[in-house]
Amino acid sequence: MVNSTPERQGECQPKAALIVGASQGIGLEFVRQLLKIEQVERLYTTYRNSGSELLQISDPRLRCLPMEITDESQIAAVVQAIQAETPVLHTVINCVGVLHEGSLQPEKSLRHLKAEQLLRYFQINSIGAVLLAKQVQPLLKHSERAILATISAKIGSIGDNHLGGWYGYRASKAALNMFMRTTAIEYQRLCPRTIVVTLHPGTTDTQLSRPFKRQVKPEQLFSVERTVKQLLEVLDRLQERDSGEFFSWDGNRLPW
Repeated sequence: MVNSTPERQGECQPKAALIVGASQGIGLEFVRQLLKIEQVERLYTTYRNSGSELLQISDPRLRCLPMEITDESQIAAVVQAIQAETPVLHTVINCVGVLHEGSLQPEKSLRHLKAEQLLRYFQINSIGAVLLAKQVQPLLKHSERAILATISAKIGSIGDNHLGGWYGYRASKAALNMFMRTTAIEYQRLCPRTIVVTLHPGTTDTQLSRPFKRQVKPEQLFSVERTVKQLLEVLDRLQERDSGEFFSWDGNRLPW
């Protein structure tokens, strides 16, 4: 998919790509690294923050579109804007996710649960992703290899949950994984060349993880540059039989 080495160019190169949630962090770094690849002819991105560095990047291949992932009409509008310029996408990477914002903080115990906060986690981390998969499907229905990847988190693995806590974030990422697994099954019929995966990026030094990074060993805290490089390498190695799976940054499959 995304590898600048000569032996892997050709159908594995994303001629047209979409990065959802490119305002900052991992999404913004995906933009920077994809623009270094000559074979990328068009790069579409979505953003919420009009003050983002994304809007300062000057490249004729780049088009930035405002979008709120909790609003399906905005997702549909972005897809329509892309369809006006190209009939296909080869790579779609959804980087949108929330762990904390304002009063929304990961819960340490049951007594901290609030319905409205749980709904917020699901709206952003789960529902938005599957609505994106619904709307973008026509652009992935073609005969060339394509990728639909969504940033998830190992903390959403039910089998790997040994610590508890963080109810809303854990559950919304588990729901995300189920949504994308189910999407992969349907895409096998409708878009058989599209590989649908969820990805655990590892703990990355971004705004999302910053309040908690003191608890992380330095060697386990990745820069955004390293995280994106690793994830692109994982995506590059994917085969069609990998569709519907949950991968870690090192290429290993994670338990559901």
